[in-house]
Amino acid sequence: MVGSLRPLFAVLLAAGAALGDPETPVHVDGAPPSKIAVVGAGIGGSATAHFLRQHFGPEVQVDVFEKGEVGGRLATVTVNHNDYESGGSIIHSLNLHMQEFVKQLGLKYRRSVAGKMAVFNGEEMILEETDWYLLDLFRLWWRYGISFIRLQMWVEEIMEKFMRIYKYQAHGYAFSSVEELLDSLGGSGFINMTRRPLSDSLLELGVSQRFIDEVIAPVMRINYGQNVSIPAFVGAVSLSGAQNNLWSVEGGNKLVCSGLLKMANANLLQAQVDSIALVQSADSPQYELSFTTAAGTRSELYDIVVLATPLQAGISSGIQFHGFTPPFDERPGNYHSTVATIVHGYLNTSFFGFPDPRLFPYASILTTELPDLFFNSVASICPVNISTGYRRKQPQEAGVYKVFSQGPLDKSQLKSLFRSYYSVQVTEWQAYPHYGSSQGLPPVELHPNLYYLNGIEWAGSAMEMSSVAAKNIALLAYHRWSRQMDMVDQKDLMHRIKTEL
Repeated sequence: MVGSLRPLFAVLLAAGAALGDPETPVHVDGAPPSKIAVVGAGIGGSATAHFLRQHFGPEVQVDVFEKGEVGGRLATVTVNHNDYESGGSIIHSLNLHMQEFVKQLGLKYRRSVAGKMAVFNGEEMILEETDWYLLDLFRLWWRYGISFIRLQMWVEEIMEKFMRIYKYQAHGYAFSSVEELLDSLGGSGFINMTRRPLSDSLLELGVSQRFIDEVIAPVMRINYGQNVSIPAFVGAVSLSGAQNNLWSVEGGNKLVCSGLLKMANANLLQAQVDSIALVQSADSPQYELSFTTAAGTRSELYDIVVLATPLQAGISSGIQFHGFTPPFDERPGNYHSTVATIVHGYLNTSFFGFPDPRLFPYASILTTELPDLFFNSVASICPVNISTGYRRKQPQEAGVYKVFSQGPLDKSQLKSLFRSYYSVQVTEWQAYPHYGSSQGLPPVELHPNLYYLNGIEWAGSAMEMSSVAAKNIALLAYHRWSRQMDMVDQKDLMHRIKTEL
């Protein structure tokens, strides 16, 4: 996500503590689950394995299947002997699950390196961050009136409601669908926000079109590679991350994933899951997973299965489903393609109106939505390991930059952005859903004891959204298995929690 827009967004909220480990649940026949499978070892899958271990206890076998690298869309690339984030790179200070993971794993927060931001419209910088907070506030007011205040109040209200999820989960409550979860937090208003364009909601608030075009659109472009027609709830998730209270993990955010799998004592299998077959039994269904490893193809039976991988066409893991009525198909909708290009070279500051690179003061450039602009953003980035004496490279020096664009950059485009370069590494991500179509929110429960985590991304895609979904599915699976229906889809939870205290 985008870096600091300090005057625009400041959300200072608090939430509840983590839930302690419950007793190992038993099924109606008195037996706990024998084996649980998690398909996918990104942040969602690894967090699910961790929470499943918390709730089902030490005896249950938890197998995690991953055909690629642990971390999924949290990944790094190596440039000149240093590693840099090529995937999910920042975490919000209110991401309480992620904060707890870092604490439990003994990881460290990466030292932040200051850098100013600006918005480029193809011809000039139309919004620039300075070293003076009050000057930034004055400039915002002078150009946009009170639009930024209205936006800040809207984001704060949404975030305050969303933070209720931590209290609900701390008390053990779960939800059987994304709609039920959103309804418990913000009522029908949150659900309607998943169906209504962000631009419409902001205009109704009294936010000016100029502010939407010059501030909101650039944030959406760098965070989701899309425009202000994305749903309002997704936009609010994006805007909540456009502030200065952001952090990342020393050594790379993907360390959280590998650490969670180790802490969960999960059995990691480097394997492609080929098929999931329903096996009926007298008490409850089981699922036969057929999978391919380097040693060949085999199959195993599982009592509970969590799919922590997209099932949409074009990004689908290729899993075949057998024995289900009605038969399973790929979920509707598409994922959005965004290209991250890591360039080691000299930025062409003349492209941005600064012939002398020594006078170029910005670390990151966002862009407005114009057909002629071939990139969404360009930013000077720091390695995942920052030494005490580290300093950000000056524009006249060779530095490492991350460019987000809709498609791969050709040589002429690279030459427009860089005077010269030593290396170029390209990663094409199917990183988040393509928002705006009316496919609705996917189900959480595909079949008894068969769960789908990635449906949460269609409400909002972020590391913490996946972590919240992971906790919800672990609680839901626990309560379904132990027949604790009073802990699922309960109404008026804030009142219920108060009466429990």
